[in-house]
Amino acid sequence: MDLIIVESPTKAKTISRFLSDDFLVESCNGHIRDLPRGKLGVDPEKNFETEYVIPTTKRKIVNKLKNLGKKANKIYIASDEDREGEAIAWHLSQILQSGNSKFQKPNPKQIAYSAEVASATKAGPNSKNQIPNFYRITFHEITEKAIKQALKTPRQIDINLVNAQQSRRILDRLVGYKLSPLLWKKLVKGLSAGRVQSPAVRLIVEREREIEKFKPQEYWSIVATLLKSKIKNQKLKIQIKNQKYQDKFEQLKPTEINTFEARLYKIDNKTLNKLEIKTEKQVKEIIKDLEKAEYKIIDIRKKEVNKSPRPPFITSTLQQQASGILGFSVKQTMVLAQQLYEGVSLNKESAAGLITYMRTDSLTLSEKFLKESEFFIKKEYGNKYLEKRVYKTKSKIAQEAHEAIRPTDCQNTPEKIAKYLNKNQLKLYDLIWRRAMASQMSKQILDSTAVDVEACLPDRQAKQYLFRANGLNIKFDGWTKIYPEKQKENYLPNLEINQILELKQLKPDQHFTEPLPRYNEASLVKALEEHGIGRPSTYAPIITTIQTRNYVQKEEKRLKPTDIGILVNDLLVKHFYDIVDYKFTAQLEDNLDKVAQGKEDYLKMLNNFYQPFIKNLQMKEEEIEKKFTDEQTDEKCPKCNEPLVIKMGRFGKFLACTGFPKCRHTKSLTDSSGNNHEKIDIPCPKCDGEIVKKRTRKGKFFYGCSSWPKCDFAVWDEPTDEKCPKCKSIMVKKGDQIKCSNKECK
Repeated sequence: MDLIIVESPTKAKTISRFLSDDFLVESCNGHIRDLPRGKLGVDPEKNFETEYVIPTTKRKIVNKLKNLGKKANKIYIASDEDREGEAIAWHLSQILQSGNSKFQKPNPKQIAYSAEVASATKAGPNSKNQIPNFYRITFHEITEKAIKQALKTPRQIDINLVNAQQSRRILDRLVGYKLSPLLWKKLVKGLSAGRVQSPAVRLIVEREREIEKFKPQEYWSIVATLLKSKIKNQKLKIQIKNQKYQDKFEQLKPTEINTFEARLYKIDNKTLNKLEIKTEKQVKEIIKDLEKAEYKIIDIRKKEVNKSPRPPFITSTLQQQASGILGFSVKQTMVLAQQLYEGVSLNKESAAGLITYMRTDSLTLSEKFLKESEFFIKKEYGNKYLEKRVYKTKSKIAQEAHEAIRPTDCQNTPEKIAKYLNKNQLKLYDLIWRRAMASQMSKQILDSTAVDVEACLPDRQAKQYLFRANGLNIKFDGWTKIYPEKQKENYLPNLEINQILELKQLKPDQHFTEPLPRYNEASLVKALEEHGIGRPSTYAPIITTIQTRNYVQKEEKRLKPTDIGILVNDLLVKHFYDIVDYKFTAQLEDNLDKVAQGKEDYLKMLNNFYQPFIKNLQMKEEEIEKKFTDEQTDEKCPKCNEPLVIKMGRFGKFLACTGFPKCRHTKSLTDSSGNNHEKIDIPCPKCDGEIVKKRTRKGKFFYGCSSWPKCDFAVWDEPTDEKCPKCKSIMVKKGDQIKCSNKECK
């Protein structure tokens, strides 16, 4: 019997269906060894020697794998092909070779960074330092063909990838365990600093301050509605495409379009910028001139525009599009993608991974997919819709995988497998399938028309005004047949140069400039990628962590820094700038990439970071003064009658008893922004109290009665002043809808 070890039970179940009874596929349930909790576990004075422990929850699994390994003829480790997967494979190899499965405290010869172990790991399955017949296999997709091919082409553990993963782990541990205690002393107990999370918080804080400082500027635009002569009635077909695929409709007009809109574009041959017309007074002067003018077409320019499809998804673009189109959080997207990758049962006897590995920054598509997609497109849409493409990866090193995210089988259309997927799985698979297929389809062809209309005034000395109208219509849909995007055609009537037009209306519009919006999860991923912060496997954990730590909270799906998040950010920017510096963080990521490639020594990289960092930390421990002291109040503890004081915690200010630790009474005083519980001017439906906005201890918002604990009314969604017509319960806002708060009411 041969043993195959993977990370998850679902993955194990899928792979086992492809193989004979000669193979046993078991799951290790992710990482089976890590740095210890509650202590640093890294010794910078001994070449960053690490101490690894097997968590109590994993001991049973480890013992099982060790027993199975002793009986196996061959052992294959088939963890994911990224750095995390390579590290899991290395840890498994070390544990399966060790004698004690309960607690692992490796000596220097067992550390990933030991030259002796590194050479032994690279030496191959027949090395005397390894388990006989011990193999590493990887694959981009979980299909029968891919698994059997991987078993034919095993390799050794890539110690460079292991070193890169462990270097990242050590860097994060050093920052977290060395810097966090300083935050406890100087700010609030329980805070923590993260090497890649801190720059992400800085991005959000800086955007918030830009919004606060922003001063709106008034500006105006002027649009003219112009008329040409009427002609015979005819039908006008307009295709409007939105995110709901294949959604088309016809709109009938009683006459051919004979009016169109043109925007004021130039005054005295000077192109107007957005803020050129600043006041209503300017607008009135311009309108006064334009009302006397004769409108004549002086130029018509037509051109054909080709629009290419976007490349197939990588991790960051999938997260962004799933957020923008489907409304999924980054974490939700990755959970669903993992499910699609690991395998779905398509019937009682077969299962398969539906997409390729989802943590990737590579745009490469396999020859297998290119051939399959060519056949599918020709068959379903015809030769005119086929245009094969090869995409090049823009990133410096596509380190997480070697292929873009795509369906494993083109024939598995969303419609065909819909009955095997839940609603959200289907939505994400549909998005991935269409994007990948569209990447191999013909360009969309658009007819673009630009018409310049001069407003001719009787007085030759008067100002010259030029309007421009732009028309756009689809000549050939191309790739948008399968992956439609929001696009509205704008038809113009048949026009000729020197044609005189009749002015029907002049419409001035007042506008005000707006600040850049707060980041949402999708735009934050894009910003992190642009700055080189993090890698495909870290985007989702970064966003989850900064919210869990209450440095950032969501308001209407936008990320807003909390007061405590701003305080931590400001301290780090002032005293530990490298930790939050975008370029410094990006350079560290590049260095980790070089370690993964074997181009940089991990010890040198770790030392270059640690020595300046610890020196600065020691200096700042003396220099930084404590930010908060307890505020005295006149209130007494209801339990022991000792005075209550105002303290600052992770979720803002709160009242605490001075009799601590004998008395542990606390009382919520403020929300995370430092304000009193927000009243929403809606009475409690159960008593005479008012409904207020509160936070749980974990930082999640809810709505409860101000008379708590006397009244226990509470709901997660924002209440309204409406009552349900059926059960008389209070109605709440759920997205764009108003629904009954009573779950039993339908």
